[in-house]
Amino acid sequence: MTIIAYFVCLSSFAAFVVAGHAAAEPMLAALDGDSVVSVLVYSPTRKQVLRFGGNKSKNEVRTFVADSGKWTNGSSPTAGGVGGNCYGRQTHARPLGRVRSSATPAGKTQIPQSTLDHLHARVDLTYAMYGDRTLQMDVYRPKGACGKLPAVVCIHGGGWAKGNRSSHGKIAQALAHRGYVAATISYRLSGEAHFPAAIQDCKAAVRFLRANAKEFGIEAGKIGAIGLSAGGHLTALLATSHGVRELEGKGGNSEFSSEIQAAVPMGAQTDLMSDRTREVSKERLIWKQFLNGSQEEQPESYRLASPLHHLDKNDPPCWFITGEKDDESTRAEKIRKRMQELGVRSGLSVIEGAPHGFSVKQVWFDQMIEATDHFFTRVLKRDFKKPSQ
Repeated sequence: MTIIAYFVCLSSFAAFVVAGHAAAEPMLAALDGDSVVSVLVYSPTRKQVLRFGGNKSKNEVRTFVADSGKWTNGSSPTAGGVGGNCYGRQTHARPLGRVRSSATPAGKTQIPQSTLDHLHARVDLTYAMYGDRTLQMDVYRPKGACGKLPAVVCIHGGGWAKGNRSSHGKIAQALAHRGYVAATISYRLSGEAHFPAAIQDCKAAVRFLRANAKEFGIEAGKIGAIGLSAGGHLTALLATSHGVRELEGKGGNSEFSSEIQAAVPMGAQTDLMSDRTREVSKERLIWKQFLNGSQEEQPESYRLASPLHHLDKNDPPCWFITGEKDDESTRAEKIRKRMQELGVRSGLSVIEGAPHGFSVKQVWFDQMIEATDHFFTRVLKRDFKKPSQ
């Protein structure tokens, strides 16, 4: 094992964060499979130190924040900067590290009114229709942003059986403030309709945004997704199942693609054919209700609902986020290993001390948004992939 460490002094927080990742990434790439990189960056203006550490064999980069001598842990993918294109000139959607909450670090997640004041909100927009049944989304866009922006679909959790789009409203608002068109969506819960209804609704939401890209100011070839828990599973499945006809549904705008270009599955189950899933599906109602039975009773449904089953080399980059105290399965080791074999970019952030439902606590929420923004910046604001039709 090789350990490399050095200090870099910077004046701005944006450069502070970006340079740490910029320094860690090339060193990590150059080292052996069991190597570890540690880069210490000090910001004299903030009197704060960040340690950017990476383990090549695990394809992980983790950020440890030191403030007043006490270390806490955040996590962030390797990426640099925040930039967008506004009529040919480079602009910053939002400097890194500026989103603040009126809550204390240990308090519940809040989005400050000053942030909300800088967002356009369009709520209760119908994006899909199934006879008389309609589904809605809420869309947020930063005020004053010119040109087309990447879009992010936010998919709530709740065991596929409960919850609503408002639970991911703060995620959508925080991302919109950082330069995205973010939409938090409702979908049919398992008490109303079994699988594949939920994923069909998610795909309908992507098609709706792409069909209305001009109206919302969206770059149609740059749409990502994020979700926690059940929403994390749906996010991963949305990423890997492009072109699977049974999962498209009839929610409208069928002439447009449901393909996404980036995904952040959080606390997600990605291998529904695993031994773990076989056991929990025997006991837990949420699995039986979602997939109309246990894995042993409905193996084909579980296979069709498994993100790992659909994975191929053409799938978009994925960055997985999970809490340190969540089940090991949410670290998605099997699917990340397979992605590496296929050449699909992926990575993992583990939020120290966090449980499964980490988005409710400000300090964990902020770390999650930071990691997500870094990843989406790299993939959606820099890369470009035209969606297939």
